[in-house]
Amino acid sequence: MICYRQPGIVLTDRNFTVPLDHAKPDGDQIQVFAREMVAADRTTDELPWLVFLQGGPGFGSPRPVGRDAWGRALSDYRVLLLDQRGTGRSTPANRLTLARLGSARAQADYLALFRADSIVADAELIRKQVTGGRPWTVLGQSFGGFCTVRYLSQAPEGVREALITGGLPPLDASPDDVYRTTYGLVARKNAEHYARYPGDVERAIKIARRLRPGDVRLPNGAPLTVEAFQSLGRMLGSSTGSHQLHYLLEDPFAVGEELSDDFLQQVQQHVTFSTGPLYALVHEACYANGGATEWSAQRVRAEFPEFNALTALDGDGPLLFTGEMIYPWMVENDPVLAPLTEAAEILARHVWPPLYDTARLQVNEVPAAAAVYYDDMYVPQKFSVPTARSIRGLRPWVTNEYEHDGLRVSNGKVLDRLIALVRGNA
Repeated sequence: MICYRQPGIVLTDRNFTVPLDHAKPDGDQIQVFAREMVAADRTTDELPWLVFLQGGPGFGSPRPVGRDAWGRALSDYRVLLLDQRGTGRSTPANRLTLARLGSARAQADYLALFRADSIVADAELIRKQVTGGRPWTVLGQSFGGFCTVRYLSQAPEGVREALITGGLPPLDASPDDVYRTTYGLVARKNAEHYARYPGDVERAIKIARRLRPGDVRLPNGAPLTVEAFQSLGRMLGSSTGSHQLHYLLEDPFAVGEELSDDFLQQVQQHVTFSTGPLYALVHEACYANGGATEWSAQRVRAEFPEFNALTALDGDGPLLFTGEMIYPWMVENDPVLAPLTEAAEILARHVWPPLYDTARLQVNEVPAAAAVYYDDMYVPQKFSVPTARSIRGLRPWVTNEYEHDGLRVSNGKVLDRLIALVRGNA
């Protein structure tokens, strides 16, 4: 373990060995990294533990800089920021490491072990080493909330309190059901964006018309297609995303109709999966509570012709940006994912086991609270509210005060409300 200080906090880097496949505990092992964080003035206190499960899937835990962002949690807890398997400083899962497995089938079988069930099994092994066997508080953001509900299904004895922000998953809806809802939510976010920035209607269409011939490349060599440009709509679900999209669109051309290097570089940052390849590869599996996904977002998109770029380019309506959807071409066109195209196709046909035990959730005894964001573009409250009702003792807080990133931008207010709810003080 490596220990160091930042203003107001003491950090300790920790590594844990866990089975790649928890059904084969004596088989191949991988490393999971976690960063312990405690307030500098409470290092000798006997504080309860809180483990943070990051959103995604496929992204490492936040890298703290000082106490400010985690001040509310550090007032009550010793915090463990977990790099979920395959992310951050944990044993990586990317085109370079997966190439060593040889066949696409072997790669897909490996990636199938990187879902919420495996993440929770990792957390349970780590908890027993960190807390001496005592249960800990679990804070799950977005996909981390999905993991938390899995935790309550799989190992509730390990959870002292469950806190969920923007991450109550559907329990009985298929991926197709989810995308039929989210396409509608994304269309509404588009309408709100264009009402706020009406000049972006013409700008977006002008950019799309330049991309239509198919000859524009990003700095990494990937083609910038009209569909790839539309995927910038993933930004619209955050508190500042509409404004960021507007600033990206406001000055895209260098000379005439040639897109500027600066614009292309900025777009690349939003459309490549270099920082989180697992996000693209197992994203739809998050919604597979049994069954195969079969590129759900791609299939369901055909039911929403308003997202067809040709409609806008032919002068009938604005160009609609898409949201948190993963399409086959994203894997094929991204240099960091292209070598895994065949593995991704196998995963799309993979029959996933159920994630949640509804019978166990209905008799849950773990104190739980969840922030449900009414306007959430990523995790629809249409499904989150029924899930809240299905988990015994869970107290939901439905609010339109924040977007999906409320935990990050609220300066501790969201977490404070959830702690009060779970303790019966609100």
